[in-house]
Amino acid sequence: MAVLKPFKGLRPPVELASQVASRPYDVLNSEEARIEAIGNPYTLLHIIKPEIDFPAGTDEHDEVVYQKAAQNLDLWRNQNWLVRDNSDKLYIYAQTMEGRTQYGIVGCASVDDYLNGVIRKHELTRPDKEEDRMKHVRITNANMEPVFFAYPAVKELDSIVENIVSTQSPAYDFVSEDGFGHHFWVVEDTRTIGEIVRLFSLIPATYVADGHHRTAAAALVGKEKRALNPNHTGDEEYNFFLAVHFPDNQLKIIDYNRTVKDLNGLTAAELIQKVGEDFDISKFGTQICKPDQLHTFSMYLEGEWYQLVTKPGRYTDSDPIGVLDVTILSNLILDKILGIKDLRTDKRIDFIGGIRGLGELKERVDSGDMKVAFALYPVSMKQLIDIADSGNIMPPKTTWFEPKLRSGLVVHELD
Repeated sequence: MAVLKPFKGLRPPVELASQVASRPYDVLNSEEARIEAIGNPYTLLHIIKPEIDFPAGTDEHDEVVYQKAAQNLDLWRNQNWLVRDNSDKLYIYAQTMEGRTQYGIVGCASVDDYLNGVIRKHELTRPDKEEDRMKHVRITNANMEPVFFAYPAVKELDSIVENIVSTQSPAYDFVSEDGFGHHFWVVEDTRTIGEIVRLFSLIPATYVADGHHRTAAAALVGKEKRALNPNHTGDEEYNFFLAVHFPDNQLKIIDYNRTVKDLNGLTAAELIQKVGEDFDISKFGTQICKPDQLHTFSMYLEGEWYQLVTKPGRYTDSDPIGVLDVTILSNLILDKILGIKDLRTDKRIDFIGGIRGLGELKERVDSGDMKVAFALYPVSMKQLIDIADSGNIMPPKTTWFEPKLRSGLVVHELD
């Protein structure tokens, strides 16, 4: 059963919250982070992307860069840009996007739950990315950024959250530059905290929605610290890590699309002919064609859009991985026709989050940077949970959650 632990959060004062809060470390590169930090000395980017405090081109994995993260965290504490709460609390973090609001419970998840499979994942992690985040956790001795979890919705928890947000004023309430609303409440009442923790203890499993590498890194550092502590009890803060838990019925996965640099030696006409072996093709011309149901795709090629509908018999409904649209596209087009065998390593393919819109696919192809683009219908939360429950792993770049969590509204220290 799932563990949710209150903790003494390290948080910005109200007047600085919107400036400290930043996008996650992995959604922008070093140069984008450097530009975003201009004119804002408070942004958490100085801690989660500390290479921005060095000349452009500095290796973000250099040891001095990690050291800078720890130095900056100390500065933020000393300047009271981050201040520790005086008692263990839980928090509510809500996000509003396009009129839809999702409400997450902020608390610490358990390292044991991750190691024992109570926290379930649907993606593979890369050792180099794990080690990068492990170094960051080690040097700062903190979970600077939360991971994004889902849990099967519980009506009693929904009622508690609804009561908190309807009767308390939020500690933070602002709209970020991307137009998304961020609302944050502190749960002070010990009875309410206890009831939330109790209800969580009845949940059989939680699910990593976004942040697989941060989750793995936090758990592995916790495991390391256990081995180094001869007086380990299991109650130390390093046994837990920062997570925002959202009920699954409030979350929306958006599409994650693909572009390919070449046609594997084929002409456009030859590509269309081969695609037609497994898909019914409809030509849409210059009108953008967006997939509106499972097993339907859009293709943009030489200035024109095409709708591709998978023919019967090309997938098996009983196979939780094979029935995914990302698998169908990979097997029947990317691999079979375009020769792309490994989505993780092949440099001919790129992935575009649906938040950028299908216009981004058109732009990448029209510019000559890419030759063909494919848009997919998004997977569902049910598909994600079914795959995680079965112990299977989704293909790379399958899910894109939006809005992303802002980092810096609360930090979990490991001491």
